[in-house]
Formats: sequence, structure tokens, C-alpha cells
Amino acid sequence: MRPRFILPGSTLMSAILRGSPLLPMAATALLLSGCQTLSGLQDGPLSAWPEDPMRGAPPITRGLDAAGLSTLLGAELAGQRGDYRYASQGYLEAAQRYNEPALAERATFAARFGNEASLIEASALRWRELAPQAEAPNRLLAAFSLQRGDWLDSLEQRLSIVEAGGHGDVAAFAEIAVAEEAPLTLILQRLREHLSRSDADQLAHHSDVLLATALIEATLGDTASAQQRLDQVALLEPESASLWLVSARLALEVEDYPTAQRAAQQGLALSPDDVRFILLLAQAEIRLNNIRAAEVQTDALLESHGGNQDLRLSLAQLYLEEGHPAPAQRLLQPFIGKPGVPNVAYYLLGAIAQAAGETDNALLYYRQVSEGDDFLPARATAASMLIEADRLLDARAFLRIERMRFDRYFTELVMLEVQLLDRLNQLEDANALLNREITRTPDDASLLYMRAMRRWEIGDIAGMESDLRQILRADPDNAEALNALGYTLADLNLPGRLEEAFTLIERAYEIDPDNPAVLDSMGWVYYRLGEPEQALPWLESAYTQLPDQEVAAHLAEVLHALGRSDEARQLLQRFMQRTTVHPQIDKLLERLPELTPSGAPQPY
Repeated sequence: MRPRFILPGSTLMSAILRGSPLLPMAATALLLSGCQTLSGLQDGPLSAWPEDPMRGAPPITRGLDAAGLSTLLGAELAGQRGDYRYASQGYLEAAQRYNEPALAERATFAARFGNEASLIEASALRWRELAPQAEAPNRLLAAFSLQRGDWLDSLEQRLSIVEAGGHGDVAAFAEIAVAEEAPLTLILQRLREHLSRSDADQLAHHSDVLLATALIEATLGDTASAQQRLDQVALLEPESASLWLVSARLALEVEDYPTAQRAAQQGLALSPDDVRFILLLAQAEIRLNNIRAAEVQTDALLESHGGNQDLRLSLAQLYLEEGHPAPAQRLLQPFIGKPGVPNVAYYLLGAIAQAAGETDNALLYYRQVSEGDDFLPARATAASMLIEADRLLDARAFLRIERMRFDRYFTELVMLEVQLLDRLNQLEDANALLNREITRTPDDASLLYMRAMRRWEIGDIAGMESDLRQILRADPDNAEALNALGYTLADLNLPGRLEEAFTLIERAYEIDPDNPAVLDSMGWVYYRLGEPEQALPWLESAYTQLPDQEVAAHLAEVLHALGRSDEARQLLQRFMQRTTVHPQIDKLLERLPELTPSGAPQPY
């Protein structure tokens, strides 16, 4: 199993190398829509509070014994001096002892003010346990689940809010799920289960769930069912802007562009400042081949929005994605030659030139993208463009020059070039580049990490350990290196080295106690040491925060070792339903075929 290691920027670079240089329009619209789309998530668990939330926290009114009083006094004093971690721990301990929701609520307030992620989640879980009908803990837990990519758990929290009579922002959740390519089939299955309840249509925010279901059904191609849901919402809330939003998207999906146009216009009348309707209306006009009309309309909309810069850029991207570079370029003209040109404008101008086959002109635009979020995507796109034009030497020269121009991005640009060479199957050149640059910068932790992982992939464990040790000589408190080395030693189960692995992972935990990868490693090394009882809580905590296949496989194996094989099979079955690709679990089932869930293919 691969050591827990993520290269800086590797996800972004991989995405760029795989496909289009442009952002998905759905994601762009979500970013622009701001609070209109994410209103239910803005109070997420990691947001900072402008004032001390303890002022509004409920008072303690029950009698206490000496130990309880000591705990609460300590927590109260810690909160007053700003030690919110200790305060939260104290209130949470008291909530465990006295089963009082107000204590768990107070623990959550303190943890939120101190921005303590693990304590926020633990306190919110206890609060929900003691007050199942409370809406606030479910909102917090829904946001946490969404942050770590556990879509089904986030949906479950939202449906709990709906079933208690609150607004779960399920339609907003569905928009994000569609934009982020979540497991829509499983989400739809759960939404349909909720709607099949006998009392579902009696709940206060039934239409919000109907809209969410319609949006996902439309995305998955079940347009007939989606339309039926929309018809129901039209009867319940005909003035709902969300109704017209989903209606416009559905009409675009079935290529009914006049209906999409009318729906977008209706929604825009209800929500004049909602950028999503502007984008949908422009898209409908373009699909109707009313390019000139679309331009006139978008110009008027831009004027009414005070020449909104973000809107202009999004419309330019829309035209470009729809295959109309000329109006896209016209929208971008006001930026050219002016100070403070947004990076994304140069990025789009580069994409327009690239689409026109003007490689050198595109390169000039991409090189004008300055430091910031768009810097690396622009260089990755430019280098890929040169390679596609059969100009590998130019691509490598370009990246070498950029490394000299932008010392801050030296490491990332080296890693980008290595990935490009890997993609071309030029592994020797990639390794030579990496070795050369490490020789020049021998303490570059990221490059050493990269080489360590490459050595691990080819089975060179000694080489991997050498690189990780080199990192630790320069930075003894590097939690990622400590964890990667400790986990590798534990996973390989090397004779005489498990105690060393435990020491490394324990040190990583002291430095980074909230890292789920470290929690997983702690559980796994306990299991390798023959202590599955000790391993279990670590792995359960890791899986709560990071429900990926590797942690699932570890947790299932430990449950099986403890005689809880049915729970292990249920865990694996739930995970295997979420994704069709799970090599780590497949390997586990090859070793322990008795854990194969009912109905799953038997391992060979």
C-alpha cells in the first residue's frame, strides 16, 4: 500500500495534464454565485467568528460534584484567557459525564472559536447525540463531511435537518455534487428513499429536496423523472428561483433551448443579481445560434452590473467553451493594455490563441500570467501545448527559463517537468532531471519526497528510506516524512523494525495530531504489533475524517481480527457501492476472501 504522501499541487497538475485548460462552467458558476449557492455552508466548521461566541452560550444550571465543578471551572477560565482548545476539551468531558446538551453546545462554541477541527467534530457529534432534533450540530457535521469528500454522510446530515422540520440546503448540496463529480447515483438513491417516505410531502422544505433530486436526475439523463419533480415544485412554490434554475438546466440537457431561454429569463426576473441565470441565458442564446443577440444581451447585463469583472471573464469562458472565440476575445479586450489585468484574462487569451493554432502567441499570453493561483496551471498548459505541437525541447527550455524567472515556483516547476516526461514515458530523463535538481538543492523536501515515492513505486525501499532520512536530518519535525517512513516500515512488517516504526509515527502524531493519515498509520502499526484492540479507535477516527479505500481496508482487517467480520463486510460493501475502482480493497479480499460482501464478485 502506498505511503501517505501528497505532492504539492499534484492534483491540480494532473487535472491540467489530463484535459482542458479551462475550469468547468458549473464550478465557475458556483464560485461566482457566492452566497446564493452556498448559503447553507457559509457557517461551516472552519470559519472564524467575529466575536466571542461564549457570550451567547447557554448557562450551566445543574448541580455538580467536586470533579465536575473542577472540570467546568477549568474550562470556563481557559475560555476567558483564550485557551479555547482546553476550554472545549473541558466542556466536552463534562458533556460526556453529565449527558447535558448545553455542555456539548458550549464545547462546540469554544472549539469553533479556537478553530479546532477535531474538537469541533467531536463536540458536534456529542451535541447531536444528546439533542437529536437540534439543527446546528447537523449543519456543522454536514459541512465537515463535505470538506472531506464524504458526500453520503453530508447528505444524511442535511436530510436529518429536513426531517426535523429545518432547511437542509439539499438543492445547494446537489449543485456542488454535480459540479464536483460526486457519486451521483448513490446520492440519488438516498434522495429517492427520502421522498418515498409517507410523510415526505408534509415536511416544510419538501420542495428543496425535490429540486435536488430533479437536478441530479437531469444530470444522470433521467429527464422524464426530473421534469415530474419540477412540475411538483411548480405547484408548491412557483416563485422559487431555484425552480427556474433547475428548469433551465434541464431544458439545456434535453436541447430544448427556447424553454431554457424562457426559464433563465424567469429566474433572472426573480433574482436579477444571480450570475447563474445570466450564464444560463447566455448559453441558451448561444445554443440557439443567436450569437449577436447573446452579445447584445450580455453587454447590457454587464452594463447593468457595473461592468462586473468576474462576470465578464465567465462570459468569455462560456463563449470559448461553446466554440465562439471571437466574442470571447471581444469581452476580454477591455483588459488588454491596462494595469492590474487579472491572471485569468491572460489565461483565456492564451486559450483563444491556442485554439486558433497560434502557438507562439498563446505562449506569450500564458507567460504573462503572474504569480498566484493561475501561475502553475498556465505553465502546465503552455508546456503541454508545446509538446502537442511536437516541440518537447521547447517545452523543457520554457520550464527551465521559468524556474530561473520565478524562484518561488522552482520546486513545483521541476515537479511539473518530471510529470510531463513521465506522461511521455521518458522515465530516464525524468529521473535524471530530478536527481540533477536534488544535487543542486539537496535539502528541498518536496523534491526528496517525490524521489522517495518514485523509488517506493519500483521497490527501492532502501532508496526511499535514504531520501526520507535526508529530509529528517534537515527537518526532524517533518510530520509527513516521519509518517511516510513509519507507515512504510509498519506496512512492510520488517523484522525488528516495528518498534522503530511506532516511534516515528508517534512523533508524527505529536506534531500533527489532527492528520487522518497519521491516525491511520497509528492504527496500522498497533495492528502490526499484535494489538488490534488498540488499533481500532485510531482507525475508526481516521475513517471518520478520511473515508478512503486504504483506511477502509485497514479498518475492515482489524474488525475481522477482533471477530467482528460481519461489520467488516458491511463496511466494505458500503465502500464498494461508492466506487467501482478500489484496488486496495481488492488486495485485501484476495488475502481474506471470507470478507467478500454478499453479491460482490469473488476475488481471483
